[in-house]
Amino acid sequence: MRAASGEVTRPFQIFCMSQIERPQNIRLGIGLLLIAVALFTIGEAIVKSLVHDYDITQIVWARYIFHALVTYTVFSRVNVFQLARTTRPGLHIARSALMLAATTLFFTSLRYLALADAIAISFVGPLLVTALSIPILKEKVGIRRWMAILVGFGGVLFIIRPGMGVMHWAAVLPLCTAVCYALYQILTRIASRSDDTQTSLFWMSAFGVIVSSVAVPFFWTMPGPIEWVMMAALGTVYGVGHYLLIRGLEIAPASKLSPFLYTQIIWATLLGLVVFDQFPDGPTLIGGVIVIGSGLYIWWRESVRRSGEE
Repeated sequence: MRAASGEVTRPFQIFCMSQIERPQNIRLGIGLLLIAVALFTIGEAIVKSLVHDYDITQIVWARYIFHALVTYTVFSRVNVFQLARTTRPGLHIARSALMLAATTLFFTSLRYLALADAIAISFVGPLLVTALSIPILKEKVGIRRWMAILVGFGGVLFIIRPGMGVMHWAAVLPLCTAVCYALYQILTRIASRSDDTQTSLFWMSAFGVIVSSVAVPFFWTMPGPIEWVMMAALGTVYGVGHYLLIRGLEIAPASKLSPFLYTQIIWATLLGLVVFDQFPDGPTLIGGVIVIGSGLYIWWRESVRRSGEE
């Protein structure tokens, strides 16, 4: 999952883009997004490879610490004091805590669920953002988008199949992840009114590094050389992925990029099959298609609304 946004289409609200005019290149933007999504999925596969031998706290720490090292030593051109400057520290702490909770919940789910199953359930996030934007942001959502939200939740129930004893209890964790992530996106959208992308990313990363570093000594298991490499790779792929995603959003409209986020389920299915010998069953595939279809319909309706046709 995922990073920080502003006034763009729902699936991208974690990235608050600055208002600086940049040359646009839609094909390159799509290419950068596809690479970023693939990197995120590789990161989640690394997590799944580590969760049975290391505590989630230690894996979350590795994700944040190495992500921060990559972001601030390779990509950042601004000093730390400039990045941290904000008039709304409480808002940034709240959104960063939500992202930390979402990360922890999703990583925990990967201990028990197939990679594609966890990601398919978490795709309910954009639907939740649309639903929660009504009470929090006072936005209007028409009846057709409400129907798409309900259908999307039906798809999630199709995957989880509550009461049938098919899906592991941990299937609720990606759903909780989606709730935290949706709230995080909405708070980031509010933060984007006064702060730029790099400030939002700094607070998210710094909060995760500090909290996980305080907690990790109580759960520490000394990694071997291979595991150190995997942990470093985990933070690196997230750091590079976030950078590419932000760059993609800078050179191409989010409305053009949104549908390509769902290619993550393809990568998750392939990696799950090749690395973990896991493949989603029929109902999970059908439920995933329903959830993705609902998300794409909401994206389309918002595109229509923005063009003045609604």
